[in-house]
Amino acid sequence: MSSAVNWVVLVAVVLAAIVAVELLRRLLRSRRVNGRFSLAGPLVDRCTWPGFATAGVVAFDRVYAPGMSGQFGDEAVERTVTVLLIACVAWLVVQAAYAVTDVVLTRLGMVEGDGNRRARRIRTQITLVRRVAAAVIIVVAMGAMLFSFPAVRALGAGLLASAGILGVVAGIAAQSTLSNLIAGLQLVFSDAIRLDDVVVVDDEWGRIEELTLTYVVLRLWDERRLILPVSHFTATPFENWTRHGSRVIGHVMLRVDWSVPVEDIRAELYRRLREHPLWDQKDWTLQVTDVQPNGLVELRALMSASDAPSVWDLKCDIREHLVAYIREHHPDSLPRFRVEG
Repeated sequence: MSSAVNWVVLVAVVLAAIVAVELLRRLLRSRRVNGRFSLAGPLVDRCTWPGFATAGVVAFDRVYAPGMSGQFGDEAVERTVTVLLIACVAWLVVQAAYAVTDVVLTRLGMVEGDGNRRARRIRTQITLVRRVAAAVIIVVAMGAMLFSFPAVRALGAGLLASAGILGVVAGIAAQSTLSNLIAGLQLVFSDAIRLDDVVVVDDEWGRIEELTLTYVVLRLWDERRLILPVSHFTATPFENWTRHGSRVIGHVMLRVDWSVPVEDIRAELYRRLREHPLWDQKDWTLQVTDVQPNGLVELRALMSASDAPSVWDLKCDIREHLVAYIREHHPDSLPRFRVEG
């Protein structure tokens, strides 16, 4: 009878611990707390299930008494509870760390203007560091689980003697993986690329969508995803259009007849740019950059915009406008090839 009472008390305590976590969750969800405590929402979102699991296992571990499952059952229960406790605590710590960093990342994501570049660099570093920290916590937790078994502890003492040889073998086998890990750390902390940077890699234009220790996900302009190993960015040259700022200068090339009135085209370019919302009111020019062997004159129109997508749209609009302007107002300047009889 006493054993049955002990199990009833055990179940009641475990349920009480879970109810306590639920009450804490509701408190953090309330408007009064959630409005004043910015960490409340992320904690609830990430730590609810780890909190339930940890509270239940801790309560079970504290109330469970030897003899409740018999002599042989006690040992199995104790080992299982120990492993579950380590796993739950590691899960809770990882999720709590992610919740804290979520608040920081959200605030950094709202930074605009001159501080955006520095905010993206910090976001990239925090994202990578928390992944490394989570990996370390998981490895330590797995090691603690294994060493909770006496047989594994005895085996570990023997393995330490050959750790040097095993380390060399593992290092050779994981050479490419280790080089990627080192390259990932080098990229992040050297500020070579950041999340949301605009880059050109292997003639592909896109933004850095995800940056890990082993690979980089590039979101291309047509919504494709290009996944490259991190070592590709340390071994192959690439363009970063937003490393020191997002402002970009674009150019439009026109090849027209020698009779083209350059001053009129230049004036029309400036007039159109002043009316265009994507021009940042800074750089512009129109120059004759070349006289081609086929008898055409090459004009280059330069214009600046706040970022790469804006300068692309601006270039397309200006090219279309100048083509229409030359066709309508200076048809004699359209490209012509002369043949002498």
